[in-house]
Amino acid sequence: MKLISWNVNGLRAVVRKERFLPLFQGKPDIICLQEVKAEAEQLPEDVRNIPGYHSYFTHSKGRKGYSGVAVYSRVEPEKVEYGMGISRFDDEGRIIVLYLKDTVILNVYFPNGGGGPERLQYKLDFYDAFLDFIEKLHKRGKHIIFCGDVNTAHEAVDLARPKENENHTGFLPEERAWIDEVIYHGYVDTFRTLHPHTRDAYSYWDMKTAARDRNVGWRIDYFFVSPELVGKVQKAEILSSYEGSDHCPIVLELL
Repeated sequence: MKLISWNVNGLRAVVRKERFLPLFQGKPDIICLQEVKAEAEQLPEDVRNIPGYHSYFTHSKGRKGYSGVAVYSRVEPEKVEYGMGISRFDDEGRIIVLYLKDTVILNVYFPNGGGGPERLQYKLDFYDAFLDFIEKLHKRGKHIIFCGDVNTAHEAVDLARPKENENHTGFLPEERAWIDEVIYHGYVDTFRTLHPHTRDAYSYWDMKTAARDRNVGWRIDYFFVSPELVGKVQKAEILSSYEGSDHCPIVLELL
């Protein structure tokens, strides 16, 4: 199974840049997009419906052109859910949950903690609710794969300038501690597990400062799997040369 995850920073913009359809080359099994910034009805028909794929979309209920995620899957899920069942979080259109037999795949656009203390607390509350949500699924015997823009770099190796960002959201101790907690519960950061010594591997760059040209970036996009799936992980890659957004796609391949 091959999965791709990408924060597109506006799906319609990516379509205009002709970077959308190339994602489907090689027929990946599942494509998860974050920060779609559009309702399904605002997308062209040939974007909503890709031949050979089932597509699912959710969007922010309160702000136009904000947040939103989408999934394209070659296999029709047994069930699809939009959110965690908590309106405070679900209304921002940040999660699509696909149930595929014994495996649950969650495409998530985690909140950014910027904008003041209230948004940081919202992010931390979202984090806690999400971990509770997947833990309940896992305890029911489901294998878990979750992916998306987590909006936090875990360790110093995961961003180009850790010292300068110690007091900035995305690298705050309380944000990083949540990823520690996820790992404590047995979930595995697939890229770092397969590439423990790789440096300068990032998935996001600030566009305003042309940081991508200098590779001054952050690794804030992840594929995590529950422990029983680790042995099936064949490949975890960052497609850093793929342009079209301030993020690049990441890839996971499993047996």
